[in-house]
Amino acid sequence: MEKLDIAIIGGGPIGIACGLEAKKKGLGYIIIEKGPIVNSLFNYPVNMRFFSSSERLEIDDVPFISKEAKPKRDEALEYYRRIVTNNQLNIQLFEKVIAINKFDKEFTVVSDKNTYSSSNVIIATGFYDLPNLLNVPGENLPKVSHYYKDPHYFAKQKLIVAGASNSAVDAALESYRKGAEVTMVVREPEIGQRVKYWVRPDIINRIEEGSIKAYFTSKVKEIQEDKVIIDTPEGIVHLKNDFVLALTGYRPNFDFLTKTGINLSNDEKRLPEYDSKTMETNVSGLYLAGVICGGMETHKWFIENSRIHAKIIMTSILDKRSI
Repeated sequence: MEKLDIAIIGGGPIGIACGLEAKKKGLGYIIIEKGPIVNSLFNYPVNMRFFSSSERLEIDDVPFISKEAKPKRDEALEYYRRIVTNNQLNIQLFEKVIAINKFDKEFTVVSDKNTYSSSNVIIATGFYDLPNLLNVPGENLPKVSHYYKDPHYFAKQKLIVAGASNSAVDAALESYRKGAEVTMVVREPEIGQRVKYWVRPDIINRIEEGSIKAYFTSKVKEIQEDKVIIDTPEGIVHLKNDFVLALTGYRPNFDFLTKTGINLSNDEKRLPEYDSKTMETNVSGLYLAGVICGGMETHKWFIENSRIHAKIIMTSILDKRSI
């Protein structure tokens, strides 16, 4: 079994940045990704436009040229794919890591296809894999999804969108414009301030004019085959329904982190323990990079403010070698 300097778990933008930096420093590395290149971005809605401008999504000073200031999903896929292929990064795709075990000073990384030995491990797995569930009866019905892909699917259908995040607002607007009868169910009293500034007025106007129905300070109580029951300030409401998009956010795989020995805070934030100066966790040689650092505060870390993690981690690894 080949001995690696670094095993990088996750082939998203930050995992790719870590691989690039490791290669530049002459370190033996591998990136292990359970899906395609930048799997999370691939699973974003087909028409999604980033909040950030293209230069803020760049990694390793490789220019990201987009048609408009804020690039779309397909442009990002092209950008990150070309970085991987042009740099011939050592990446294993469609391979899921099952366990990370440490014996003495070495890690054994076990996937569903291989076993790797490495002196260091970087977890850069993001948070898009596990949706925050509504935890209501009927949530497992085929008509319910926690991911939104294409508005065409909902044309001429009665669609309920639960949530008021950027993804929920985008889904509501795009589906409405493709001919869906859209109703939003929002726990908060208004559309949140974190919604993209150029989109928020649009959704507010559509709600005010009645094009999109919205129930604020409300929640889904039960989902049935042909209707949804919601709890509103005015009482229980029964709505005829064809599909439900439960876009209530996502969370990191905390079980995976704790099984590796990483400490998590006991509050609702579930913050992992790491040194912000090195990105090393309480487990020596085990590092975190990207949005995984924020626990449940998934809005704190983005590509633009976590791409620096790659350089920080490589510096820490090389500094420990020189001691």
